Amino acid sequence: CLQRPRHIEIQILADQHGNIRPFVERECSIQRRHQKVLEESPSPLVDLALRARLADAAVAVAKAAGYTNAGTVEFLLDEDGHFFFLEVNARLQVEHPVTEVISGVDLVQWQIRIAEGEPLTLSHETLTPFGHAIECRVYAEDADLGFLPSPGRIVALRVPDGPGVRDDSWVESGTEIPVYYDSLLSKVIVWGEDRLQGTARMRRALAEYEIRGVRSTIPFSQWLLARPEFIEARFHTSYLDELLQQRAGEPFSELDPSLEEVAAI
Repeated sequence: CLQRPRHIEIQILADQHGNIRPFVERECSIQRRHQKVLEESPSPLVDLALRARLADAAVAVAKAAGYTNAGTVEFLLDEDGHFFFLEVNARLQVEHPVTEVISGVDLVQWQIRIAEGEPLTLSHETLTPFGHAIECRVYAEDADLGFLPSPGRIVALRVPDGPGVRDDSWVESGTEIPVYYDSLLSKVIVWGEDRLQGTARMRRALAEYEIRGVRSTIPFSQWLLARPEFIEARFHTSYLDELLQQRAGEPFSELDPSLEEVAAI
């Protein structure tokens, strides 16, 4: 039994010629009902020695399986610094952009090149992080109603932009959000020279993000980024579930004054 573990994962690329490249770890411990909510890289908890051990373990798993393709080797990290193998995701994951941002490597392109039989030409510097990256998932859900899905039509959309900000999305103004599929609208990824700057940029990006017509989890993400536990990197895989249970229905955002006026009329 691992109590209060961290969820740490290593992105890998493995070609058909026996070459395997591990990347800097991703921190994915902030989860709701075992689903990741926010991811960042590198992990605030992992030092150089632990990073090397995690990378070696990920490469050993890939070699033992004869693995080729992009993939992720996932681990649980206990409070004493011991890590344990969890699973391999044999595909690209939602959080792969944070690795792209701090490594400068296009993982999607390399996945295709590997499938075509090309050998990896990446240096071992993929284990050296360039700055810090954070990703927030934006869902069409109402966090004030227990994250109830919020289908409908997007009537207005303004996405964040500017230095160090990336928005991976499939929606635009006029898009209909159906009830049949996953409610993920977009992923906001930011880069900063360090975690402090990255967090500040994410707050700025979310403040600029405007989605009208459906409810979104942007207010929830803004609340999460302001939590002292996030700022001080004091969290684990059960942290968010425990925190939400304590809130007992407290809203994440104040009512829009214009909506209040319309309701009164």
